[in-house]
Amino acid sequence: MTTGQGHGRTTGRSGPAGGGHSAQGAGPAHSRRGFLRVGGAIASATALAPVLSGCAGGSGGLRIVGVTDQQQPVEELLALYRESRPHESFTTSFAPTEQMQTVVRTQLAGGNAPAVHAVYPGSGSAMSMVELAKAGLLTDLSAQPWTEGIPAAFGTAYRYEGHTYLYSAGSCLIGAIYNKKVFAGAGVEPPSTWQELLAVCSKLRARGVVPIALGAQTPWVTQLISYALVPNAVYAHNARFDDDMAAGRTTFRDSGWADALGRYQELQRKGFFNDNPNGTTFEQQTAMVATGRAAMAVQVSAVLGVFREAAENPGDLAMFPFPGADDPARLWIPAGIVVGLGVSVRAKEDPRAADFIAFLGKQENIDRWASAVFAIPFRRDASTAVDPVLEPFLPIVDGGRAVPFMDQRWPNAEVQPAHCSAVQDLLAGVTDVRGALGQMDDAYRRTS
Repeated sequence: MTTGQGHGRTTGRSGPAGGGHSAQGAGPAHSRRGFLRVGGAIASATALAPVLSGCAGGSGGLRIVGVTDQQQPVEELLALYRESRPHESFTTSFAPTEQMQTVVRTQLAGGNAPAVHAVYPGSGSAMSMVELAKAGLLTDLSAQPWTEGIPAAFGTAYRYEGHTYLYSAGSCLIGAIYNKKVFAGAGVEPPSTWQELLAVCSKLRARGVVPIALGAQTPWVTQLISYALVPNAVYAHNARFDDDMAAGRTTFRDSGWADALGRYQELQRKGFFNDNPNGTTFEQQTAMVATGRAAMAVQVSAVLGVFREAAENPGDLAMFPFPGADDPARLWIPAGIVVGLGVSVRAKEDPRAADFIAFLGKQENIDRWASAVFAIPFRRDASTAVDPVLEPFLPIVDGGRAVPFMDQRWPNAEVQPAHCSAVQDLLAGVTDVRGALGQMDDAYRRTS
């Protein structure tokens, strides 16, 4: 999942991704022939190339193309890299997720792709690692030393058929970004169980504060509460759920997804969201928490900086794991590998591309990139400093109770928009939990 800003994306098909993918601009899964056909079809229509060629860090040289959220870490690390290579030149370009995907897909089809470009973890979109690797469009990075530190739990985000094709600094998290002043004013502390969460929300509501701001008009935001609840409702009981789905042994409707969406609905039924969530945007959600009109929002850590920028005092905002279970010692959380970089297969023989990725794989540079996007490095050592706001998540991640964002194992790019639409329908009261999950099952089976 990625946000519309390209985080990871959670971001994604959209969004953050933080984590992983982007709903916008993502097409169905493709073979090489299919990938090239789609790229060719859109080539004549796209006029977006100037968007990606206008922000140059040099002329000629090695081309690097990323999404907007990668600009800060890439440019900072490229400046460090060039200190020992002052005569090498690079061109850097960055754009929002959907624009990057459209242009790079076209360039991949045309054989003029940048040497290094943004790649989304796992599968599920046309710019995801699996789809590009299947089409033979990425260089195998498996020989680089940093690949040995990839945790087994996140292997599917980085690897296809045992080979590593993605560099990503680590994982962003989904939890509750909250206003500490509002919590203190209501005399409550961050909850650690589902029942405590309900009690905290009741106290906040009694004081006239919106307990949870929800900006469901922005599609990628609709997913986040589901993703926060599903790890406990599904993966805590069946770590092989994705394999079972792929094999046709279960469905969303017959799984713990029903419990997760039931709890999502319970929050709405108890009046813990703002009025009209489907008419509220991500920007409005952010402002509500930053100004204290709402107490918290379920979000990806990658947007924490956006929330802080909107607050008069950035120190008023912190984050805690969203409690989807009633035993704090057994709480599971979502942690999505953030959008990373891959090396185009056409740059396979260019040592500069692989050398830059190897530089990024040094521990200090993994740490720098992760810090810039509020992520937890996929590998840490004694020198690694994690933002204090993320420290409550570390015992859960280190305890092996973090799972990749759900969409990173979905088989096509249609399930995520089906999920977003189903949640909006659920919030609007035009469907129920079984109906919402039926929409997702239909999308999952459509091309799997």
